[in-house]
Amino acid sequence: MKVILKRTMVEIAANLKTIRDKISQAAARRALDHRYYEPQLVAVGKLHSSESIVAAYEAGQRHFGENYVNELLEKATNPLILEKCEDIKWHFIGNLQRNKVNKILTAPNLHVIETVDNEKLANALNNSWPKLRRNEDSQLNVMVQVNTSQEKEKHGCDAAQAPALAKYIIDSCPNLKFIGLMTIGMYGYDCANGPNPDFISLIKCREMVCEELGLDVKNVDLSMGMSTDYEQAIELGSTSVRVGTAIFGNRPPKNT
Repeated sequence: MKVILKRTMVEIAANLKTIRDKISQAAARRALDHRYYEPQLVAVGKLHSSESIVAAYEAGQRHFGENYVNELLEKATNPLILEKCEDIKWHFIGNLQRNKVNKILTAPNLHVIETVDNEKLANALNNSWPKLRRNEDSQLNVMVQVNTSQEKEKHGCDAAQAPALAKYIIDSCPNLKFIGLMTIGMYGYDCANGPNPDFISLIKCREMVCEELGLDVKNVDLSMGMSTDYEQAIELGSTSVRVGTAIFGNRPPKNT
């Protein structure tokens, strides 16, 4: 078992190095107006073990994403992770139901909720944050999730609704800090066919949000791009990419 675990740790470290190299290369191909920031890598540990998270952390990774409330909470409170990963930053990137808000907000080192897609959810987060984090003066970072592909099975607001939702968070939710936009996009798009239309849609959505609200584009992040398309996402201007399989390998079955 120890030999297998050590091999896994070596593989995760090697995968991270490869991805970071590709991110750097993709960043160098960006247009000049996108070179004011370093793209952020969010390692998605969905269904992978706490030991895998520690292996990635020890290889220099700090930002981690999870899709499920219970899984994020279990990992964030795991004694091994608490001991070994002091500076870990958790991103929640899955659908968040309002009845799970109080649970997710108790997670240690929660950095951002990337999937706020309506005012009721924003209100719930805004009202619960100060009650559950009384010793913290900081706001909770949030992103507005946009359903750029307009698929019914996907969550997220319409692009046309994003400026109003961002404005609501800024004006009516003092405990929340609006930091950007996020999209999942349509699965399986072939980048050989040209720029991903979902990425283009989110970029235009940011332009619309910034124009209507008088925000500086440099202060509004874009979370888009995953294991199969993160390089193109970065080339087009993504500030944050969410990569899981390319780091940790194929996910184990959910029931394990």
